Amino acid sequence: MGADETVSGGQGPGAGGQAGHPPVPRVGAGVVEATVVEERPSAVYVVVLKNRQRVLAHPVGAVKRNFVRLVPGDRVEVELAPHDPTRGRITRKLSGE
Repeated sequence: MGADETVSGGQGPGAGGQAGHPPVPRVGAGVVEATVVEERPSAVYVVVLKNRQRVLAHPVGAVKRNFVRLVPGDRVEVELAPHDPTRGRITRKLSGE
């Protein structure tokens, strides 16, 4: 390798963790609004979607990193898993009205 070549640190295109960029939803994941109805052990929450479907979801990203407190009644944004519609990821807490 020459002096002007650099070694990549394994961060390919689409690698997350870049400050200032909005999170990109996973391919095939549906993003929906939901309401937290129950908190379970190990940071798992039961949320109810607008179509009254109950989903188990866990916090990810900024919600987990910043220790955002979620209580029953909070509105959240959930990414549904493409392979299992009863599981999801809480991507952000929505402001109350």
